[in-house]
Amino acid sequence: MGIIEQLASSLGRRDEVPNQELAAAIAGSKDSGAVKELVTLLQHKDKNIQHDSIKVLYEIGAVQPAMIASYVKDFIALLDSRNNRMQWGAMTALQAITMEQPAQIYDSLGKLAAIADKGSVITKDNYMSILVKLYSVKAYAEAVYPLFNEQLLQRPRQPVADVCRTHATLHSDAPQNIVPPDTDSQTS
Repeated sequence: MGIIEQLASSLGRRDEVPNQELAAAIAGSKDSGAVKELVTLLQHKDKNIQHDSIKVLYEIGAVQPAMIASYVKDFIALLDSRNNRMQWGAMTALQAITMEQPAQIYDSLGKLAAIADKGSVITKDNYMSILVKLYSVKAYAEAVYPLFNEQLLQRPRQPVADVCRTHATLHSDAPQNIVPPDTDSQTS
């Protein structure tokens, strides 16, 4: 069975389980041909196939970022999509490959920032994660720090706390106490 036939929408499914299972199988077998086919399917005429393909790609990237890293330009181009699902899916994929392609992602920060400013919460959260990862690269830390602070000032407290906790969890050397306790819910 080909890749397109294994996607959730091709199977008549409305859940993500087939896409997650396909991503796990492709990542486990390191099937670069399947990844290439999925990238091609991002331009399919059927939006459901596009949505399933970006889902599978960023799920692969979550466990095997090197497998999708060479498609960084495809993901950056996808940010121009008028389809919100494709935008935040592309930003999710970029977040997954940031440490594989830091220079290309750093060079695209202007575009990423513009998309995040107008994008969904998922798009913004992934942009914040990209900034955190780039900050961990010494060559980009000084330039990325003010961009991260700018995002902090524009966002409600809780989503920022989630991003910080995620970063602290992913990087054992990160400070574990970077987010203060939630004082909004405490009584006086």
